[in-house]
Amino acid sequence: RPMKFTIRPTGELLKNRGLARGGTAQKFIDSEVLRLSAPYVPFQTGALNRSGITGTDIGSGEVVYNTPYARYLYYGKLMVGPAPKRLTEIPLSYNGAPKRGAMWFERMKTDHKREILDGAIKVAGGKK
Repeated sequence: RPMKFTIRPTGELLKNRGLARGGTAQKFIDSEVLRLSAPYVPFQTGALNRSGITGTDIGSGEVVYNTPYARYLYYGKLMVGPAPKRLTEIPLSYNGAPKRGAMWFERMKTDHKREILDGAIKVAGGKK
């Protein structure tokens, strides 16, 4: 008796599970990254955090904090002088530190990676 296999293209499998760009699982992941990162994002006026919300196309798989100073705050080093500014090795200080501060995505991911993955698995119809 012959063996028969049906192989679905990867794109179709991803789409069926909501993992493709714009899919339900990808939208969940993007939204959770923004939500769970908010307490880690440096906060003075809230503009940086809002830029993450407005700069991100939910479901794209890419979270974007769209301010001119986002990169400087993310890496946490003081920039000095007229434009183009010069990078120093002087660490920035943040309101709400130590939770709010540099490398906020990496620190959020350390604390919440499992939670995000478990939620994405559930949204995608999988089992842990």
